Amino acid sequence: MTCQTRGSTMLGRVVSYFIYYRVALGRESAARESVQRLQAGLYRSTGVRGRLMTKRGEPNLWMEVYEAVRDAGEFERALELALSDSAFDSLLADGSRRRVECFET
Repeated sequence: MTCQTRGSTMLGRVVSYFIYYRVALGRESAARESVQRLQAGLYRSTGVRGRLMTKRGEPNLWMEVYEAVRDAGEFERALELALSDSAFDSLLADGSRRRVECFET
């Protein structure tokens, strides 16, 4: 799960990741625990703190936010590794998948 880019990120730029998906009904507690473990592991390995939000009026639409990522390659490798070690996809609603949007500053 990486951001689609045209060329490389400009030197000195930082990237913020916005990752959203729908959690299966009845799986919210397990999903929240899984995201907490994922974010704690990412913080330990990359120093990037994540936040978890839910959409107002749609409590099963979740978004993870990772801001001011200075080494996008390292972060994306750590995220892929963390997800490969989990069964997170089993917590998603039918037809849902993790979608990634990236913004640079």
